[in-house]
Amino acid sequence: IQEFQELSTKTNKILVIGFPEKQKDRLYNSAAILFPDKQISRCYRKTHLFYKERFCFDSGDTGFFNIYYKDRDINIGTMICYDWRFPEAARTLALLGADLIICPSNLVTAVWHNVMPARAIENKVYFAVINRIGKEERNGEELFFNGESAIYGYNGERLAKAGVEEERIIYAEIEPKLTRKKSFNEFNDIFKDRRTEMYKL
Repeated sequence: IQEFQELSTKTNKILVIGFPEKQKDRLYNSAAILFPDKQISRCYRKTHLFYKERFCFDSGDTGFFNIYYKDRDINIGTMICYDWRFPEAARTLALLGADLIICPSNLVTAVWHNVMPARAIENKVYFAVINRIGKEERNGEELFFNGESAIYGYNGERLAKAGVEEERIIYAEIEPKLTRKKSFNEFNDIFKDRRTEMYKL
């Protein structure tokens, strides 16, 4: 992680890196969010464990958080893989002010492509999904990671996409400020129109 932090500083880029994080006797599925200035770099620990992850990782304890990076005037929220199944995760990050949600993943299901644009639309945020490619065999079981990393606009349009088995850097130009006004017409605002007293969570 220190090497990636130095790379972030050297290239003046924000990096989000998935890695197994060990802390004393605990092991987390984590993502490091690294900034060039080193001062606000943090780790997010995956909240929702998928399938057999529960047998090797501990449930994350960081909760969801947003980081504001003044140099780029952007608010970044992070989730990992299976967290996407829970609309509360993206909504929490959006309510905390995220303009962009970054989701490093090892996705194996075929349905996530349908949901990620919805997460972007329902929260009016940009969404970047970084997905693993290839196959892994372990204990007699084979997993196929279906790639297709993508960046979605706040209206759900796909701005960039990689292939199923393609290791590729994808790009999209985004305008963070456009995510901050949550209205979509003169009468409706997706955050102000919420009626939390009616939700049984």
